[in-house]
Amino acid sequence: MRPDDADAYRETLALIGPDADHRDIERALLAAGWTPCGAGDWAIALRSPDGTAAARISPFDPTGPYTAALYREAAHTWQVPLLFAHRRLTGGGDFQLMEWLNPVPAAEATAFHQAITTRAPHVAELVDVVRRIHDQALRELPWCGPLDTNPSNVMRTTDGRLVAADLFYADGPNLYATAANNPDLVAAKIPESERRFIAEIPLAASGPWPPGAQDSLRAGLAAADARAQHARVN
Repeated sequence: MRPDDADAYRETLALIGPDADHRDIERALLAAGWTPCGAGDWAIALRSPDGTAAARISPFDPTGPYTAALYREAAHTWQVPLLFAHRRLTGGGDFQLMEWLNPVPAAEATAFHQAITTRAPHVAELVDVVRRIHDQALRELPWCGPLDTNPSNVMRTTDGRLVAADLFYADGPNLYATAANNPDLVAAKIPESERRFIAEIPLAASGPWPPGAQDSLRAGLAAADARAQHARVN
């Protein structure tokens, strides 16, 4: 299947309204027979009824468009997942519809990451695209993190290809600490429309959220937005 061939998922994509947020998409896909198959710090994943595709749904992911760009622009290498569709969601969320991937042994994943780090010949074209898009993300995004070398980000497709997924990520610990301690800075750097659901990421890997932390984060940012609005009109 070609990276831009979303025909098989036309009905799925039709479920996603133009103003959909992460909750709307999760609810629609579950009703259509998709099933939960994983969760991380930033997103949950659902598997298609026929098992051939996965949906990655994030409430808040500034790096989502850069990951989608990587999948599209490095598609010719066959070393990234096939991306069938990508949508930005209301409130700063991100939706990616891609081919189903399976985990690989940690040693194999680590070796693939090492090849990327050293720009080994068999991944040189991939690395060139990764570096170019990551450099763009570093220029454009506040709190953009380094390349993610987590072994779980290297996976295998059903046809046997080894691929790199989710190489880009926001510097979550720094971003969320700043949001808690200096919400005015986060409010100034990230528009409310792009962080409305910043307190709803799953934190399935490093969490859970401490009691009250989500409400406190929302309140702090809402107060910062109010201060900024007051300053603009005075």
